[in-house]
Amino acid sequence: MGKIVVFENVSLDGVTQDPTGEEGFSAADWRAALSPDDRAAWARLIHDDVLDAQALLLGRRSYEYFAARYPRRTGATADRMNGMPKYVVSATLSDPEWNNTTVLRGDLTEQVSKLRYLVDGEIRVYASTELVHALLASGLVDVLRLAVFPVLVGAGSRLFEHGDDALPVTPRPLRLTGIRPVGAGLAHLTYAVARASSAESDRGLRCRWRRVAFRS
Repeated sequence: MGKIVVFENVSLDGVTQDPTGEEGFSAADWRAALSPDDRAAWARLIHDDVLDAQALLLGRRSYEYFAARYPRRTGATADRMNGMPKYVVSATLSDPEWNNTTVLRGDLTEQVSKLRYLVDGEIRVYASTELVHALLASGLVDVLRLAVFPVLVGAGSRLFEHGDDALPVTPRPLRLTGIRPVGAGLAHLTYAVARASSAESDRGLRCRWRRVAFRS
């Protein structure tokens, strides 16, 4: 049975939006402030993480970002990204061009629960903050992995939004299962996520997913 594992690059103040500066939110690339050794260590972290994944689960915008880049790239990381099964949650994407892609439509809990039984291993969620909000709200995330960059961004979408029903009000306990430095400046944190009750899942799904994620 598969596990839903979220991996996010996150600033020290919790921002996940546009860490490379390619999306137009900010011209800053968080990696620019890193030493060459730290940047190489971060790249190795990403490479190892990709090799551990058995499938990708993405929101539409993140899917389109990766699909516009990885088919043209070479190397072990690109080969893994291009070859593994990819699942994109979208109500509007009809003809995905990136190979080995399946579009998921309909009820999020139902679709992701089926996916967990189809995939044996880790189902990786990359750079899909709105999707992660919905997965957390509906109790579908098993593991959070955070690459914490030593930068303060100040504004932008955050992994854990406050208010506007982004996450259920009831505190969700996490269990720290791993912490290690990445180079001299970054930290890699791993948390196991306690599953929400079915009532919390239903409430979170109604509050967040129906209203936000299916706009994609």
